[in-house]
Amino acid sequence: MKFSESWLRQHVRTEASREDLAATLTAIGLEVEDIVPLGGALEGVVVARIVSADKHPEADRLQVCQVDVGGAAPLQIVCGAPNARPGLVAPLATIGTRVGELTIQAAKLRGVASNGMLCSAKELGLDADASGLLELPDDAPVGRPLADYLGLPDATIELKLTPNRADCFSVRGIAFDVAAAFGSQVARLQAPPVDIASDAALPVTLDAGSDAPRYLGRVIEGVDATRPTPVWMAERLRRSGIRPVSFLVDVTQYVMLELGQPMHAFDRDLLAGPVGVRRARQGETLKLLDGRDATLDPQFLAITDNDRVVALAGLMGGFDTRVTDATRNVFLESAHFAPDAIIGRSRRLGLHTDAAHRFERGVDPELPRTALEYATRLILDVAGGRAGPVTAAELDAHLAQPRTIALRRARLARVLGLTVDDAEVERILRALGLAVVADAEGWQVTAPTRRFDLAIEEDLIEEVVRIHGYDRVPTTLPGGATRIAAPSETQVAEAELRRQLVARDCLETVNFAFVDAALLAAWQAEDGAVPLANPLSAELGVMRTALLPGLVATLARNLARQQTRVRLFELGKVFESADRASGTAGAPVETLRVAAAVAGDAQAEQWGQPARPVDYFDLKGDLEALATVAGAHLTFRRSTAAHGHPGRSADVLRDGVQVGWIGELHPRLLRALDIDVSVVAFELDAAALQARALPRVAPLSRFPSVRRDLAIVAPDAVDWAALEATARAAAGPLLTGIRLFDRYAGQGVESGFRSLAMGLILQETSRTLTDRDVETVVANVVEALARDHGAKIRG
Repeated sequence: MKFSESWLRQHVRTEASREDLAATLTAIGLEVEDIVPLGGALEGVVVARIVSADKHPEADRLQVCQVDVGGAAPLQIVCGAPNARPGLVAPLATIGTRVGELTIQAAKLRGVASNGMLCSAKELGLDADASGLLELPDDAPVGRPLADYLGLPDATIELKLTPNRADCFSVRGIAFDVAAAFGSQVARLQAPPVDIASDAALPVTLDAGSDAPRYLGRVIEGVDATRPTPVWMAERLRRSGIRPVSFLVDVTQYVMLELGQPMHAFDRDLLAGPVGVRRARQGETLKLLDGRDATLDPQFLAITDNDRVVALAGLMGGFDTRVTDATRNVFLESAHFAPDAIIGRSRRLGLHTDAAHRFERGVDPELPRTALEYATRLILDVAGGRAGPVTAAELDAHLAQPRTIALRRARLARVLGLTVDDAEVERILRALGLAVVADAEGWQVTAPTRRFDLAIEEDLIEEVVRIHGYDRVPTTLPGGATRIAAPSETQVAEAELRRQLVARDCLETVNFAFVDAALLAAWQAEDGAVPLANPLSAELGVMRTALLPGLVATLARNLARQQTRVRLFELGKVFESADRASGTAGAPVETLRVAAAVAGDAQAEQWGQPARPVDYFDLKGDLEALATVAGAHLTFRRSTAAHGHPGRSADVLRDGVQVGWIGELHPRLLRALDIDVSVVAFELDAAALQARALPRVAPLSRFPSVRRDLAIVAPDAVDWAALEATARAAAGPLLTGIRLFDRYAGQGVESGFRSLAMGLILQETSRTLTDRDVETVVANVVEALARDHGAKIRG
């Protein structure tokens, strides 16, 4: 937000110096990013009028000008500016004046005397425009010091605002904070309703529900659109980073900067009526003010004239209904659009407009009428005309209402660690524009509709402390007895999971907890996503429902930067709306997850073994090693997850309950993410890898173990996990381990089947096993595998 210092001081009186003002703004949370002093050294620069401009006899690009500076006789000035012409009013630096590093002296240019210098805005340090002389209005008083005429010296102040302070995207919004900080009051805004002098009106309709709950319009007839923008208005716009265009356009920009309400002016004679607000239809087009053609879809809000799209709500007006110097009748728009209906729309069109910047963060829903009356008065005072009645369409059920928040005196003192006098609390809150009613426990505070960021008691405490001064909060060490909590043996610490994954040659990443909704949609993981009420940007608009989308995006960025082997993991929370998680309303459900994603070679470059790409079994080994820390036994079954590669991904189970997923990513998803190598990943609930049973002491058997190897033929459709579970159940307590050591399919094995070789490890703690014991176990296993899965001993 960029604005003029003098403009701010018009709204709030303060004797603070510029340096103190800047320091205080930063201290109360409105960080000053830049200050550019203007017109601090313009002594000797006056308003002048070129009386005549003749060609220089010795130079084609120079003119010899006779310039009136209000003295007895004109001054002769040699000037090379392309816009120098008779009748032009421009600044003149007289002899002895210092302009930048140059001191103006009488001189001869190509043999012709010059007694001063006509100046551009850049030469005077007022603007970056160096294309020609700074053109002043024709009625500018000749001979008057330029600084007096332009209201200088002044300064341009630029603030770096946080997204929650949408109310400070206006000079008046900033003034409330300045008033509170300096013990002043904001000047009353003079915007009474204008006299109605015309019956001209256009009906207004709303068909966008909560996206556009308020739309006001007014017809002003008989305006003179050729009237120049008053110099005071033009200078304030210029010092706020906006170049004046024409008076009718400048008025809407001026009101937006001063009050915070974006507006738009239509040429009334180019509208048929009624004016409406609705969702755009697929394929509709609009030529925008900048000349570009926009193709629309239902994501956009459209302003229509007799159902014809004439503007994009909250973004930009249309070219065909714009105001020009030929405009005589104006239709002024002042409306409220919901942030969700505007966020991200301008970026889809490659635009960045001041209106969209404000509507995305939230504009006061009560402001449109005040802004409309204020703009109308400015137009009538400068361009004349007759104002018609205000036409309003409103959906009260969708308009935000003032919120009353209880602020407890005891809570305030407890959170801040200091006592703020009641009178000071009330002064601060009232200076910020809040309504305050004292009660026995503290205050009932009603926040104005422009303060979207005030919703709970802690918000009010923050308001009090930032104005009272963070530097006045005492620095104290925590007191009281400390309790040392011993870590639980039944819980694996998060740090231990991290150490294990690092030991498996993975690097930890920390990604944003909020992501692009389109990214979740590509993963088909958008169900239950929690949208942010006030996102940093449209690309960070929802809370993540899974770790893998962000983790794989990070992996892709590394692959795109010449990293051929990437192994990443993340331990963090995912979020799911309460109604999807539990079927009831409430706060989003947070779940701690652990995920890993790998791509490239299985091993780092070396000479000991040939390179091969990482595969499912490599990462499965890493996951099983991670589970070993908790003594967890994981099982795997074929997965149908949409983001997984068919036949190369599995659901992960612990104790028969699904706790995660592992596998290669689907080639279709990899193409969508612009990844051209295979990626293997897993994601599990961290709780499944943290819960472990208490260690129990058990003696080692003194008796030898026995191993029996079985080669069976089983259908391809039967997973090894199912075969293993059946074998374990059939073998009973004598089985201490089972190992799969061979898999074969091909010649000698029936199509649709494969051969699996397993080793059964049997052992007793009280005696040596006999051949009969072993044969009984083997027979039971073979019988169970045949009965449950159609498996048979390979011949």
